[in-house]
Formats: sequence, structure tokens, C-alpha cells
Amino acid sequence: MIQEIKTHYGSLFEPALIEEINQVATFMDVPDGQDLIRPGQYIKSMPLLLSGSIKIMRPDSDGDELLLYHLEKGDTCAMTMTCCLGNTKSEIHAVTETPVKLLMIPIGKMEEWSSKYKTWRNFVFSSYHERMMEMLESIDNIAFNNMDERLEKYLEDKISILNSKHIYTTHKDIASDLHTSRVVISRLLKRMENDNKIRLHRSFIEVM
Repeated sequence: MIQEIKTHYGSLFEPALIEEINQVATFMDVPDGQDLIRPGQYIKSMPLLLSGSIKIMRPDSDGDELLLYHLEKGDTCAMTMTCCLGNTKSEIHAVTETPVKLLMIPIGKMEEWSSKYKTWRNFVFSSYHERMMEMLESIDNIAFNNMDERLEKYLEDKISILNSKHIYTTHKDIASDLHTSRVVISRLLKRMENDNKIRLHRSFIEVM
């Protein structure tokens, strides 16, 4: 496992920290579509993502969910860190969007490493900043863009994350991520197909 840690974090962390991560971290290999964090649970460890993509969503009182941001290789989750340090229940839902490999860091090490290793402290602060910027972008997207613009941005993000122009998903799943109805998404996707921006297939969407 230490070689994977060095490959992904060797340029960020000093050798002593890499060695500690190797000693205390729990390695997980998780298929796509699996829950990693559910709303209401206490979080006892923090993820470091080695590969793949995770969706971070925020549920509302009706049980619907809004996509906040994605985690990709080299990322960690600011909301998870907040829950860990405050010993509070999770207010997010984290689901693997692709198969992922990740390391789970025990909560007790987070504070210890923040005072012991400058590189870890910088990594945590940088992660907070990046996730905050992504959440602000999501808020701006909701507040200032209409649904067809949000849908196009969503598909662009999917292409970047999956590194493919073939997006295997359902209209219902897209509607859930964008907090709207399946009927609206189906109508907008059909309009995009008529404009030759996408091609709709039975099990995937092809972006032109």
C-alpha cells in the first residue's frame, strides 16, 4: 500500500508522514453505486481518495438530494473533516460514482498531524478552500443559471470525471442530482439531441 500512497501523495507529504499514513490508514476498494457516508451517522475517519470519483450530496427535509461537488483522485472531503473534528452527525450523502480506491484516516490522527506536519496542515486548508469554491459554484449555478445551462454544465463535468463522452446514467438519476423532475430532464435532453449536442441511446448519453 505504501507505494500507492507515495504515487498519489509523495509530492505533497514528507516521508515521515507517508510512513504514518501507511501504518494507520485502512485501505478500501469500493465498487460504483455504494454508500460511503449516510446522513445522520457519526464519522470516525476521513477519506483520502486514490482513484475514482465520489458524489457528495445534500438531502433536504423531503428526502430529495442536491449534488454539491465531486471528489476525485487526491481529494478529501471538507464536510467529512468538519464532522470528524466536531464529532457531529453527517449532513451529507457520499456515493461512489465510479469504482474507487481510498484510504480512511482515523479521526485522532487529523489533529495530531495538523500540529506535527506542515504539509498535512496545508493540505487540509487547501482542501477546505477547494471544496468551498466548488460549493459556491454550485450555489451560483442554481441561483443564476436556468435548468438547461445547469444540465449542460452537469454533462460537461461528467465527461471530465469519467474521461468519456459516453455517460451511462438515467434521466431519473440526473434529475435527482439537479434537484428537478425526470420529465424536465427528459425534455431538455431531447432538445439537446435536436440541437445535435448529444445523442440519446438506450443505456447512455453520447455527447457530441
